[in-house]
Amino acid sequence: MKKILFVLCLALTTVAVAQNNVGGNSLNSQVQSYSFSSHPQHAAYAPMSQEQNILASSSYSSASGDRPASDFPQPESVSLGVAARELREQHAPVKKARVVWINQ
Repeated sequence: MKKILFVLCLALTTVAVAQNNVGGNSLNSQVQSYSFSSHPQHAAYAPMSQEQNILASSSYSSASGDRPASDFPQPESVSLGVAARELREQHAPVKKARVVWINQ
């Protein structure tokens, strides 16, 4: 089986190398120079255009300042003991493992 697989891989490699060299399509080592078209107006200086209003309405108003914390609802804090009791109650009905493995 290994011999057949080896011969098959060898044959496929030979075919792949032969495909690359058929018709003289190998890479040419001659230097190629590229010339890029120039755009002289692309970097020319021009005056800035007038500002444009992009808002939906023509009137614009803004305000700044601080809002007191009492404007925002704050959740009631839960004591640590109550949170621990709730977690213990949630974990109580979960099945426990019958076997405990200790690797030594």
